[in-house]
Amino acid sequence: MGKKHIAVAMGGYSSEFEISINSGGVVCDALDRNKYEVYPVHILEEGWYFVSKNGTKHPVNKADFSFNNGADTIKPDAVFNTIHGTPGEDGYLQAYWELLGIPHTSTDYYQAALSFNKRDCLSVLKNFGVRAANSFYVNQGSEINLEEIVKKTGLPCFVKPNRSGSSFGVSKVHEMDELMPAIENAFTEDSEIIIETAIHGVEVSVGVYNDGDKIIALPVTEIVSENDFFDYEAKYLGKSQEITPARISEEETEMVKKEAIRIYRLLNMKGITRSEFIIQKGKPYFLEINTNPGLSVESIVPKQAREAGMSLTQFFDILIRNVLK
Repeated sequence: MGKKHIAVAMGGYSSEFEISINSGGVVCDALDRNKYEVYPVHILEEGWYFVSKNGTKHPVNKADFSFNNGADTIKPDAVFNTIHGTPGEDGYLQAYWELLGIPHTSTDYYQAALSFNKRDCLSVLKNFGVRAANSFYVNQGSEINLEEIVKKTGLPCFVKPNRSGSSFGVSKVHEMDELMPAIENAFTEDSEIIIETAIHGVEVSVGVYNDGDKIIALPVTEIVSENDFFDYEAKYLGKSQEITPARISEEETEMVKKEAIRIYRLLNMKGITRSEFIIQKGKPYFLEINTNPGLSVESIVPKQAREAGMSLTQFFDILIRNVLK
C-alpha cells in the first residue's frame, strides 16, 4: 500500500479566506506523513493552485482536480476541506468533488448549502422542535417595516447577513433608531438578512463529528465576549475568552451535547461540524451550525479535540479515514 494523496483545500472566495489559509496550514502540519502525501491547494478567486514547499504555484486542472507536483500528475485520493464560506462551505465544491468522484471530509453538497443558509436551516430545524430565537427575514429591495420587525423580535435584537461567516456584517441593536443602519450594514455582506431576538444566557459551542457510523460530541466550549457579543474582534482579535470545558452544570452539558448530536442527525451531516447555542434558563437555544469550522490552533474545535484527549493528528486521521474507500 502506497501513501494516500491528500489535497488540503484552503482559501475560498469570501472575507474569510485568510482565516481558512491558516486552518489549512494547521491541517497540513498535523497530518501523518507516514500515511499521507499532503498537498496544500489554494482555491482563490484569482486561481486554483497546488503550492509546493518552495512556494511554486502549480495550477489545478479543474476537469479532474489534478495538478503537477513538479514530477508527476497527482489526482488526490481525498480532499481535506478547510474552506470557510463560499465555495467550500456552501456546497459548490462538495458538489464538484462528488461529480468527480473524489471523497472529501466535509458534509455533502445539499447539507452544506442548507446549513449555510441560516434562514432555511432554522425553518427545517424548528419543525423538529429545535429551540431558536424569534426571527424576521428581509430580502434586499423589499419594503422594510421597522415597527413590524420590532413587534416580532423585540429589542435588543441581532441583525445578521443570512449567508456569511465570522460575524461579518452582524450588529446588536438596542434602540429603534439603530435598526436601519444595522440593516444597511448587513446588506453589504448579503442580499438576505435575518433579524433575531437577542437571547440572554451562556453562549456555548459544540463540535460534533462522525467516526464511521458513530456520532460523537466533543467537550463543550463556553464563549465569554468582552465585546457586546461574539463578533469578529472577539473571534479573531482575542477580545473573548473561550473556556473548555464550559462552566455549566453536568446536566446542561449533557443536554447541549445531545441537542448538537440530534441536529447533526436531523440535518444528515458528515465530518466535523460546530454548533452554537445560548443556554437560557437551562434550555439550549440553537444559533447556527458551521460545517467547516475553523481548525487553526486557536480555534474552538482543535481545543475541544485536545480536551477530549486526542492530538490533531489523531483527530484529522479519523476525518480522512471516514472518507477513504
